[in-house]
Amino acid sequence: MAFSEPVSAEREPIQINTAPKKPRILLAASGSVAAIKFGNLCHSFSEWAEVRAVATKASLHFIDRAALPKDVILYTDEDEWSSWTKIGDSVLHIELRRWADIMVIAPLSANTLGKIAGGLCDNLLTCIVRAWDYSKPLFVAPAMNTFMWNNPFTERHLMSIDELGISLIPPVSKRLACGDYGNGAMAEPSLIYSTVRLFLESRVQQGGSNTQ
Repeated sequence: MAFSEPVSAEREPIQINTAPKKPRILLAASGSVAAIKFGNLCHSFSEWAEVRAVATKASLHFIDRAALPKDVILYTDEDEWSSWTKIGDSVLHIELRRWADIMVIAPLSANTLGKIAGGLCDNLLTCIVRAWDYSKPLFVAPAMNTFMWNNPFTERHLMSIDELGISLIPPVSKRLACGDYGNGAMAEPSLIYSTVRLFLESRVQQGGSNTQ
């Protein structure tokens, strides 16, 4: 009886992507002069994470769009409903909330702080915050005049957002854009970046996140 030679099928090796998944960071800017540093903030994060950006109408006065990383999409209030035509279409503030692992609002103006503390949601940024899933981190870096920072309303508003689970990156004392010297300047982009990255990496080490 004749036996046929066994056929050896050559199989291509299975490619397994072992690279860690990049965290998805949603950066947002509200109306403060410190928004001139938003481009630097986006560059800091984009070297480490997937980044999308949100800007309020007031912040656009200070943001140089040309200074943003080329791969970072900047969403504004005009984008909120531009893609929605019928029930069933995606809603931008919900899609961004779902997409993000972490949200960082820097700068956080006194006005936007008050809106968040009061539950208001009259623009894209505040709608995202109102719809936020607080099992995911949300950081804010305030920026405002010293007297605005020291105003009793600010303390109340900070207490309110703390109860929501929002993490504060405190302002620093320096010569402000208005010429006054005192506390209220936004923390430097490098400090905001390192604070968020260290938080996430420590969380990953503890097994509390699957973003990496």
